[in-house]
Formats: sequence, C-alpha cells, structure tokens
Amino acid sequence: MWSGRFREPLDDVFDHWQRSIRFDRVLLEHELEASKAHALALAAAGVLTGSEQGQIAAALDAIGKRFAGPRTQQDHNGGDQVGMDVDAEDIHHFVEMQLVAAVGELGRKLHTGRSRNEQIATDLRLYIRRRIHVLLVHVAAWVAQLITQAKAAGEAPMPAYTHLQRAEPVLVAHWLLAYVEMLLRDASRLEDCAARMNYCPLGSGAVAGATLALDRRIASAELGFTAPTANSIDATSDRDFVLEYLQALTILGVHMSRFAEEITLFSTAEFGFVELPEAFSTGSSAMPQKKNPDLTELVRAKVGRISGAAQTVLLTLKGLPLAYNKDMQETQEPVFAATGAVHLTLFLLARFTRALRFRSDRMQAACERGYLNAMAAATYLTGRGLPFRTAHERIGAAVRLGLEGGRELGELSLPELQAIDPLFAEDFYAAITLEATLDCHDVVGGTGRARVREALVDARQRVQALIDRYGSVDLEEAEAEQEEPAHAGT
Repeated sequence: MWSGRFREPLDDVFDHWQRSIRFDRVLLEHELEASKAHALALAAAGVLTGSEQGQIAAALDAIGKRFAGPRTQQDHNGGDQVGMDVDAEDIHHFVEMQLVAAVGELGRKLHTGRSRNEQIATDLRLYIRRRIHVLLVHVAAWVAQLITQAKAAGEAPMPAYTHLQRAEPVLVAHWLLAYVEMLLRDASRLEDCAARMNYCPLGSGAVAGATLALDRRIASAELGFTAPTANSIDATSDRDFVLEYLQALTILGVHMSRFAEEITLFSTAEFGFVELPEAFSTGSSAMPQKKNPDLTELVRAKVGRISGAAQTVLLTLKGLPLAYNKDMQETQEPVFAATGAVHLTLFLLARFTRALRFRSDRMQAACERGYLNAMAAATYLTGRGLPFRTAHERIGAAVRLGLEGGRELGELSLPELQAIDPLFAEDFYAAITLEATLDCHDVVGGTGRARVREALVDARQRVQALIDRYGSVDLEEAEAEQEEPAHAGT
C-alpha cells in the first residue's frame, strides 16, 4: 500500500511483528460496511459511476459472505480464522486485496479520498457500538433473572451487613434489587458511551480532511451515525470512546465481582445462605466432600483482565501527540479481549443466577439473633419523644444487658427495660419483631415490605424497557457460550 516510497523490503521479523491482521480481522464486517458507505460518497462526488459503485458493493458483499460465519471465542480474542489471507498487513489491506482480486483495477479506486487512519477510527466505533448493543442484551438477561429471584423470595428476610458484621434485617428481594440498580446504571453508562461515540470519522483523511469534496453526510447516514465528526485531527486520533467503553466495562466487571464475592461467602458453611448449583461448581481431587464455587471465583478474577484492558489503553494514549500514531494499534486487542470476557461472563451469570437456591430458613434464623432489631428499638424510643442520641445510648445499655445474660432484646423483661428508661412500655415488643423491624424502614428505597413490592414493579418495568430497546437472549442456547459476541443474542 505504500511501497512506492521505499527501495528496501521490510525486515521479515519486523514485518510480521508490526502487522495487525492476526487480531483486527474481527473488524471485517465493519470494514466492509464502512467501505460500502465510502463508495456511495465517491459515487455522489462523481469519482465512481453508479455501475462501478454497484460492482464494488456487490464484491464487498461477496467478500463478507466468503469469510463470514460462526466464529469461535478463540477467533474473537485474536486466533486464526480459516481462509483469511495472512499476507495482508491489516484488515484494510486484506479487503483491498480481495476487492482488487474480484473487480480488478476498479478495486483500487475505492481508496480515493480516504486513509487507513480514518478507516480504523470508523471500524472501531462500529465494532464498539455493535458490542454495546449485544452486551446490553445480556445485562438485561441477568437483571431479569435477579428480578425473578427477588419475586420468588417474597418476604423472606436476610441479614444486611456493614463492615462484614450483621447490621439490620432486609428482604432478600431488597438485597437482589441492589444489584439490579447497579446493573441498570451500567446499562445507562453503555448507552451514554454509544451515543457519545456515534459520530462518523469517514472523510477525515489522514489528518487534515479528505482531498475530495465529499459529502460526509452520505457515509455518516448510511452507517447510522448521528453526524460526521467535527474535526479531522481529533477524528483520526481520538480513542476516548475506546477508553470510555473499557472503563464502563470495568465498572460492570466490579459489579459482577461484588455479586460473585457475596455468593461465594454466602455459600460457605459458616453462612449457609445459598446452595450452589452443581452445574456451575466443581469438586476437589483430594477431598470428596467439597463443592467449590468455581464460577464465582473466576468471575471475581475476570475484573482484573477487564480493568487491565482499560489501563493498557490509558497508558498507550497518555502523552501521544496528535494525530494518528502507530501506538494506537495497541488499543485494539484489549478491546476485543475485554469484550469477549464480559460477554461470556454475563451470559453465564444469568444462567447461574437462575439456578441459585436460597436457604430462607438459615437467613431468617440469622436475622433473629444478634440484636439486628436494635435500630428499630431506638426508633421506638424516638417515637416516644426521646432524642435519637439518647435513645441510641439506652438501647446500647439494653444490648449490653442482653449480652451479659445471653438474651435478645425481646427476651428482656419490661421491668429490666424500664430500669434503663421508663419510656419502655408493653408495645415495645411488637415494635421489634422481625416484621416490624423490616417495616419501620418505610421510605422510598427502604426495605419495608410494601416499599420492596413497589420497587419490584418499578424494576420489572425498567428492565422490560431495556429488553424492548435491545432484545432478549435465549439462555438455553448451549452454543451461545462459544459464539462470537456479534452473533450471540441477536
């Protein structure tokens, strides 16, 4: 593509080392899309006739059919794809070689008025935009399973923790809905990222803009972009959208990891709140009794890979002068690897969550011991006119009395309580039952039973809106585990 300037061939080892075709081949469908859109702009500018534009479009479609098809996860992460020409330097070179082979010299016209700098900027935007759509399908699928579990849990309570110490009782549904909120925020971040990056670099040239009077709106509209990019230097050097995407995936990965950590803890004998599904667990080669939480442990570890991808791109971009630099080639593999990791992890988490079984008896028993109703007890005294700080002190004294005798607050006698404060009355015991302790949190966002029922309805509506926008995924599709993200769930 640039050999006219050079007299000597490239060093063989360097030539192999600097090529990107081994990983940017996953951009094939987007390179073909963008090339067809550019051909339309060239036809409008009079560089191509209508017949020539039609020949090029048909040839590009044929290339797509020839090299498309199911792709393995290995391919998505940069492995070999059968039939693709490894002699090409990159995906742009590959498509040009195939096009020239199909239509002869006409194929060389397609590169008129464009540069590989704008091509890769466009292909990556198309890739990330498509993957965001697919990831949103899988976020919605996991959220739907969390909501299903929350509904099935009904009014079952569990301890909530601060500092990993039992704090107050909440509904299991309330705990599950906390993750629903996290994931819906993740979805909104991905949507924001897709909207912010949805501008078309085609027509930006190598750095200064196309040398032809191209109507940039043609390619932009054809590819579904909001508008052409506003500055050619920025368009060819911008990878903000890559970094923003990977950072959004990192936050999503953190949420996946926090869920995985809690399930890992809750499945231990010390907690016993969750029964791990055997289909997602393994045993020990040495200890016959073991059932290990391999899925959740691996989910915890995946966030390192995802965050590492974001850090790789961040450190690659740091200090780069404008505009395009070859360093930017190193931003691609982290995107492909992180996308594959998040996609498959989300798919498995939805299936895993559906198979989870909660032990409500153990959870309720944990709520009934350990003074988890102390906050409700303090609230009782404030309702009788005592300042909260004073009420807090009085209930602390009651807890200390209970600890000394191995009794819960509800097991202390009324005379004992009145010796601490005369405001205690017979109705105190009804105010600190488990149900009353839950329902005293009767605020929007609280764990009061009526509030959680309302929150479930709201969560179902919001996830349904997400499904309506992006579609749903069949969790029974075994082959989906091996499909490349562009095909799964669409």
